[in-house]
Amino acid sequence: MTCKIDYQPAPDVLHDRVVLVTGAGDGIGRAAALSYARHGATVILLGRTISKLEQVYDEIEAQGGPQPAIFPLNFEGATLKDYQEMADTLDKEFGRLDGLLHNAGLLGRITPFEQYDPALWERVMQVNINGPIWMTQALLPLLQRANDASVIFTSSSVGRKGRAYWGAYAVSKFATEGFVEVLADELDSQPNVRVNTLNPGATRTQMRRTAYPGEDPARLRTPDDIMPTYLWLMGPDSAGTHGEKIDAQPPKQP
Repeated sequence: MTCKIDYQPAPDVLHDRVVLVTGAGDGIGRAAALSYARHGATVILLGRTISKLEQVYDEIEAQGGPQPAIFPLNFEGATLKDYQEMADTLDKEFGRLDGLLHNAGLLGRITPFEQYDPALWERVMQVNINGPIWMTQALLPLLQRANDASVIFTSSSVGRKGRAYWGAYAVSKFATEGFVEVLADELDSQPNVRVNTLNPGATRTQMRRTAYPGEDPARLRTPDDIMPTYLWLMGPDSAGTHGEKIDAQPPKQP
């Protein structure tokens, strides 16, 4: 498991790159969008809450980054037609896509499986795995036009080893790991497109607070703290890294 928490990127490491970030309005997605823009990328902000995306848009402009773009989308209700229309729009606006960070996610409930609501299970699977898969399929032609495209799927420790009560979230992350293995194998002959999973680890986010309400958030790294690994994996310094399971934080010491 690679971790680049001490990575020191060049100020313009993402210069002239077009990067799409899902779940860009809050938490890790917001931090990634701001960090990518700060290092030269034109960032496409995708999320379901326009007001939050607009705030990130304004922050990017205030810090002097390339003008971003906003693309509202809710994975829960998105259809194959929506993904294709998005790809067509990005094709007309940018002509290619150099990076894709699948960050949007839904926790669901931490509860015994026998008590899990089937409707909630379906929502979690739609947001965490089905939507990102079909979005990626629609965007592959744009990624294939880039000289060095990096696709990052957000994983989790519970998607690498099952844990009681994590239900649909854990299953969706196991599916994410499996899908990336399949896609990476298929793309082996296309060295200009690489795909990996990235586990952010215990980070100070709203999802983490929901999952661990009794935890002291001050003991956790912030989204900004883990951005070095996000920058490394999105940029040229990780060229050749493909089909790997990456960690954004070092493993906990026993």
